[in-house]
Amino acid sequence: MRSSPPPIVYILPNLFTAASIFTGFLTIALALQGEFVSAAWFIFLALIFDGLDGRVARMTNTASHFGVEFDSLADIVAFGVAPALLLYLYVGEAYGRIGIVVSALFIIFGAVRLARFNVTTSRIEPSVFIGLPIPTAAIMVSITILLLEQYHALEHLQLFLLPLSVILSILMVSNIRYPSFKKMNFKSFHFMRFLVALIVVALGVFIYPIEGMAIIAAGYLLYGPLRASFYLIRRLFYRG
Repeated sequence: MRSSPPPIVYILPNLFTAASIFTGFLTIALALQGEFVSAAWFIFLALIFDGLDGRVARMTNTASHFGVEFDSLADIVAFGVAPALLLYLYVGEAYGRIGIVVSALFIIFGAVRLARFNVTTSRIEPSVFIGLPIPTAAIMVSITILLLEQYHALEHLQLFLLPLSVILSILMVSNIRYPSFKKMNFKSFHFMRFLVALIVVALGVFIYPIEGMAIIAAGYLLYGPLRASFYLIRRLFYRG
């Protein structure tokens, strides 16, 4: 008979969840001070904590309904409110009500995305997300800000952050499927090919961290619409 973990162990994953919330608050505080680059990096730190809480819960067999709900609340703070406020203060504030609406839409649709995930999580495919995950949307906002701050020649493109945010918001509540790396069966991959690819990607990100992560995030973002378009065209072709 498998013994249950000690009660104190249940605190561990929730500590990482709390760290994600705290990091989201730091993002907001830094954005209010005009430290946009640091604020954007803290969203990446929140992503790390968000990934650790679930893995720690599974490793220690301490997953609970409370942990699931706590994680959702943490996500709306760290990947909803924090990037939306960062977006608004970075560029949206200059466009008045349009900036307010776009930033608020990011939070609202992010909350809808999380609520739908919580309701349907037991009925969706085990290896996919339905709709763009809210952490990915937050990372796209932060990495775009980092690129704009890294290359000052692109400063005139700040305006495009607003339509990008609208696209991200729509993708979050869409039915487009995205792969879930948390649920992927890595045993099915060819080990050597996967290892070589992982090393190449890691070295590329090490040399060009902002650019490398931007390519990875953009590739993941485009995967869903391109996959959906491919299956739609194929369906129309066979019907014709």
